[in-house]
Amino acid sequence: MKVEYAAVRQVAFPLTVPYKLSTGDKVMFDPYVVEIHAGGGVGWGECMVSVGYTTESRADSWQALLDMGRRIPGMTLAQARTVVDGHAARLPGVCSAMYGALDMLAGHALLQVREDASVPLLAPCQEDEEHALRDEIGQLVEQGFRTLKVKVGFDWRRDLERVQRIQRVAAGRATLRLDANRGYDSADGIRFASRLDPAGIELFEQPCASDDWTGNAAVAERSTVPVMLDESIYGVDDIDRAGAIPNVGYVKLKLKKIGRLDDLCAALGRIRALGMVPVLGDGVSLEIACWMEACVAVAAIDNAGEMNGFLKARERLLENPLRFQDGGILLPAGYHPTVDRAALRDHLVQEQAFHTPPR
Repeated sequence: MKVEYAAVRQVAFPLTVPYKLSTGDKVMFDPYVVEIHAGGGVGWGECMVSVGYTTESRADSWQALLDMGRRIPGMTLAQARTVVDGHAARLPGVCSAMYGALDMLAGHALLQVREDASVPLLAPCQEDEEHALRDEIGQLVEQGFRTLKVKVGFDWRRDLERVQRIQRVAAGRATLRLDANRGYDSADGIRFASRLDPAGIELFEQPCASDDWTGNAAVAERSTVPVMLDESIYGVDDIDRAGAIPNVGYVKLKLKKIGRLDDLCAALGRIRALGMVPVLGDGVSLEIACWMEACVAVAAIDNAGEMNGFLKARERLLENPLRFQDGGILLPAGYHPTVDRAALRDHLVQEQAFHTPPR
């Protein structure tokens, strides 16, 4: 089976409400989308490169997509993977989209839904005042969510007060994941984490900068709850390093940081082997990446997934949208996503298509 056609695109989907982060609010998701045709089938991949989250730049990512898209028509799937391999060490994000499209074309076993499956998700808790929190948390619990993500990393005192309000309102109905998105220095991270009442808090995510291993370790040492590393983790070496830090009890992975489905599963297994708990999911992805991560979660994860970005967008990318039910993604047996061409066209930012060269 040889690649006949490849297209690389960037799309932009506005969000229903701004997604609040310590690095700035997001009002839209604008991922790259890959489409590859071979042997009468089509494969899709997706990755959003978040400025500030990663060292990967958008300019480099787009140029790499153009290079890969230009070169792979006429190649076998195995040869095309070799082309992607050449960019993967430096740009795992967009390479995950290329690998994903190739894996979908090849009928990767992880993407085959053999029987009905459900993947529980967490939901963002974004309100501040207690009366608004009562409404928000009540609605989320009614929708079936049992884990809430609370963004911190702004001002540690105000963050602590807000967490305490959320704990009072949640009252055990949902578990909290606190996420600083690298927003604290070690001193403020310690001030915040050492004062947390652990009741109902599952973990505290990425207190300090990605490369501040000393700072993150210092916060973990003083934290009243386990720390999870996210932005610091890009591969097995980072997982091993996290495993040596006391009170780092969780590591979060995303397909776009690891690259291949098989490598993602292996990395999740490595986290468990080191005595930590793996968490999976990209909260700023649309349906293609969320579907792939949900398929992996069915096989490899037993806690709330973070692949909930598709719920934040105003419109869907698929003709047969991912089903949300009782706080999670429902994957019916045999489910296979079909991209809505009209939605793709209506949200297009840029695109380039490549065909098999003439003989």
